[in-house]
Amino acid sequence: LQTTYSDRLAKGYAGMIANGEDSNRITRTVEDAAGIAFGKPVYRGSGDHGCTATVGTLATFLGWTIATSALGGQGDADEYQQYDNAAILTSGAIYVTVTGNVADGAALTVGTGGGAGDGIGSTAADATHIATGWVADETVTGGGLCRIVKR
Repeated sequence: LQTTYSDRLAKGYAGMIANGEDSNRITRTVEDAAGIAFGKPVYRGSGDHGCTATVGTLATFLGWTIATSALGGQGDADEYQQYDNAAILTSGAIYVTVTGNVADGAALTVGTGGGAGDGIGSTAADATHIATGWVADETVTGGGLCRIVKR
């Protein structure tokens, strides 16, 4: 039996829907052999109805993978496996892991791998950082879990 409890519960986890506000959710088939973790940006895949975590462009950006507990125990419990139908949030509020400092209301970008600020953060959109249309809904210092929104 559990006899001790934390005074502070975790605020959430990557891919967790943050609240009950209006949102839009779609599904796509995971094309990546390595799978796609929860709370990650996803892009149109090469096949019809496919998605990939390989960084694309703003035009191919779909949204963020939604965490689920309904994967049937196959593979890593914190990611969608290849050929799974991934739930993707295209608007609403979700938790993701950001890189560096992010201020409440800051526009978020995704690094393409060519810059020092790779990952999800508030680095200005440029040749190595894709604008997502999402903003931070809280201030986070030093990276970590952040609630982001697109309304």
